[in-house]
Amino acid sequence: MFDTIVAPTTLQRYLGDASWVAVDCRFNLQDREAGRRAYDAGHIPGAFYADLERDLAGAKTGSNGRHPLPDPQAFAALLQTFGVEDTTQVVAYDDGGDMYAARLWFLCRWIGHDRAAVLDGGMAAWRDAGYSVSHAPALARSAAPALLSIDLRPDLVARMSEVSSQLSSSAMQIVDARSGERFRGESEPLDRAAGHIPGARNRWYKENYDEHGRFKSPARLRSEFARFGAPENIVNQCGSGVSASVNALAMEIAGLHNARLYAGSWSEWSSDPSRPVETGPERAL
Repeated sequence: MFDTIVAPTTLQRYLGDASWVAVDCRFNLQDREAGRRAYDAGHIPGAFYADLERDLAGAKTGSNGRHPLPDPQAFAALLQTFGVEDTTQVVAYDDGGDMYAARLWFLCRWIGHDRAAVLDGGMAAWRDAGYSVSHAPALARSAAPALLSIDLRPDLVARMSEVSSQLSSSAMQIVDARSGERFRGESEPLDRAAGHIPGARNRWYKENYDEHGRFKSPARLRSEFARFGAPENIVNQCGSGVSASVNALAMEIAGLHNARLYAGSWSEWSSDPSRPVETGPERAL
């Protein structure tokens, strides 16, 4: 079982194995059809496509963030149409060095399907290895759905009420995965207000990758996350709960377990002007 990342050579070895399912998660927040176009232009043979907005997020209310968690039954049903069963190994991928595959990985863990991993280096690494691509869409199941159990893990998620009530508590350290410019409030292209949740610290999700768009070594990740304290106290957050999944994945690769994800993230927090906001660099410890 692979539960963090897999190399392109490993996925290539198992392509065609009915117990392995690849899912293309490529997406672009500025051009929301770009991911589907990229899939149609060439994808890993047999891979299905999952759209961030339609498949990997739930209904928006205007106050629950830009990408709320989907209904767990609906997400499980999507996986079932891909043929995912309890014993299926899911491998999600995006362009490489990106955030969308990690979102699907997190959702799989959240519903209790631990046999989920991200293709290290994504589509770029697949192409660099010289492996073939396909233009034919994968065929979803139209007969009896696959048998997939749901064992929801609420322990992986922090709600807004919990984050709000623990702002001054040493038992919670928020780690914000957005870029430094957005964290400091110097720019905010997507959400209502600029800045960050009071007391948050910043680790841009891109810092988890090396120059080739692959994850850094477990030892290096472990060393870099050490400044945030005990993993069980960490709540990963970003703009809408997507790029924070990369920090969550990096922590698992590093052997740092029991961190949580604030799914609503900054887009939920900033939707209410009465909630406190900080700007500028991290507070001095």
